[in-house]
Order: sequence, then structure tokens, then C-alpha cells
Amino acid sequence: MTKYIGKVWRVGDDIDTDLIIAARYLNDASEEFLKLHCLEDVIPDFIGKIQKGDILVAGKNFGCGSSREHAPVAIKAAGISCVVAQSFARIFYRNAINIGLPIVTASEAVWGISTGDNVEVDVNQGYIYNVSTGEEYETETFPPFIQEIIKAGNLLNYVKGKVKFND
Repeated sequence: MTKYIGKVWRVGDDIDTDLIIAARYLNDASEEFLKLHCLEDVIPDFIGKIQKGDILVAGKNFGCGSSREHAPVAIKAAGISCVVAQSFARIFYRNAINIGLPIVTASEAVWGISTGDNVEVDVNQGYIYNVSTGEEYETETFPPFIQEIIKAGNLLNYVKGKVKFND
């Protein structure tokens, strides 16, 4: 899927991996457990408020801190379809791509989108359309191989699709 349509949940700058999924919850790495505690220290009862397909919008340096893969896993497992931010920490960016979580850098859009807005994000065409306000923003696009990783659902599925196995 290249288009993601959903309701926006906004968070601020410098949301680190411990705010995305607190270290106190890292004793269970299952998606079902992690999603229950996703962003709960930022938006109380986040998992109880969001709908599958909603979109997370953040400020600068989203996903900074520890390199734990649990953070993008928790976001994806919670049902967030896409993350839009002013900027991402590099390790979070790579971990998100590796697990097939679409993330988009779009500084201008971040300032023009509010919690509760409905937006459409097209990661392949490079735009965000705010259905609530009628505004449209350009975004970075992914190179084709990253588009394929996201389409496959994660890096492992992508590699499996590329490797020929002898029976």
C-alpha cells in the first residue's frame, strides 16, 4: 500500500524510544504486549483512543535515544499506519523501514496538521493531503527498494522474496 488515510495524533519534539515504549515493558517483546503500552507516557490510554490506520505526526528528532527495535514495533502493532515527522533519529528510521513501518519526513506538513485532522499520505508519490483543511504538502519519497521492503511488510519478507531456495 502506498496511501495511508487516517486520523492524526500529534506528539512533540524529541520523543525518544523510552517514551514510545518504556524500558519497564521490555521484558516481553511480543507485538500484542508492546502495543498495549505504546506512547502511554505521552498520550495516556493511547491504545484505547486510536483506530487502526491512524497516523502519528511528530516534531523533530522522533525516535531518538536507545536503538531498540521495540519502539517502531510497538507503533506498528498499535495500528498506526504511518509516522510523519519533521525529522527522525537515524537508527529509528532504519529500524522502522526494517519492520515495514512507513515513515515520512515533511517539516512543512508537521506545522500544518493538528490532532484530529484526517490526512492522506502517499509515500510513493510524495505528498500529504490534509482532508480536514484542504492543504497539500510535499514529502520525501522512498527509493524503489525501500518501497519494496514496506510493501513486503518488513525486511525479512523482502529478502525471502529475493532469495531463490533450492529444494
